[in-house]
Amino acid sequence: MRLEYKDKSILFSHTEIPDIFFTEYLSCANGDYVKIYLCLIFLSKYDKDIKINDLSKRLNIPFNVIQAGLTFWEENGVITKKPNGYILNNLQEIELHKSYTPNLTLTPEAIQTNAKNQYRAKAIESINNLYFQGIMSPSWYSDIDLWFKKYEFDEQVMVALFDYCFGKSALHKNYVQTVADAWSKNNIKTYNDLENYYQKYDNMNKIKKSIAKKLGRYTAFTEFEDNYIEKWILDYNYNLDIINIALKKTTSKANPNFDYLDKLLTDWHDRNLKTTTQVEEFLADFKNQNKNIRDLQKKTNYNNYTQRTYDDLNNLYANKT
Repeated sequence: MRLEYKDKSILFSHTEIPDIFFTEYLSCANGDYVKIYLCLIFLSKYDKDIKINDLSKRLNIPFNVIQAGLTFWEENGVITKKPNGYILNNLQEIELHKSYTPNLTLTPEAIQTNAKNQYRAKAIESINNLYFQGIMSPSWYSDIDLWFKKYEFDEQVMVALFDYCFGKSALHKNYVQTVADAWSKNNIKTYNDLENYYQKYDNMNKIKKSIAKKLGRYTAFTEFEDNYIEKWILDYNYNLDIINIALKKTTSKANPNFDYLDKLLTDWHDRNLKTTTQVEEFLADFKNQNKNIRDLQKKTNYNNYTQRTYDDLNNLYANKT
């Protein structure tokens, strides 16, 4: 007996998307890539043979973006390339494999240790409830466990990590790991470390705003300018008072720039000048020495090596204020 479905009209058909797509893949893909994947799912039901150029026209997406989208989904294991097309992989099987394969390598002692870690379990439960509405994808659990081991964060820092990324509307694994790497490089392990880190960068942002105001800047600093400021504050350990002395030296410059400011502050750092008093005393001494040399030149008409020794410094400290 042969049975046939009466109506194959597209009007009454539907396309299923597994929930794991929304919890695991949606946040890391841009809108065009999502459109590409949904169209592939739809077309795969009908065994359609479609060219990339046709797909580009159908979705109104540039040809090169279609290619980039297919590459993206292939790299994430969602599709597999074949000589004559693509296979759409089962996302549930992929996540099941991710979730349980690593556990095969755990020793009974490690499993017992993890089970006893009540604080960690509570932290993960809080992350699930606060940022995933209680439906966190299983693969997140293994990733969080890995990050605990890799970065040695305490439980409060791990929750704070997810809170930060959630606040940035970037709760996907690549971004979370990027932030975790940055925190780890700044030696953050405990919540006290994190608070000190926030305080340091809050102070730096205040200094940046003050510098922008004094320079009359109404646009954001470039990446290179930000790097200069971070060097002065974090590497040289200079506060706003010392930086202000350098800013005052720009008043005689037609086009003051960060290269000039950096040369000033680096010169002071190289001279081991750590306080405003030390910097001001150095500037006063240099001004007097330079005046004495000029007076000597006027009297003797002597203009050779002694003057050339001061040429670079004269140019650097041209502002006599």
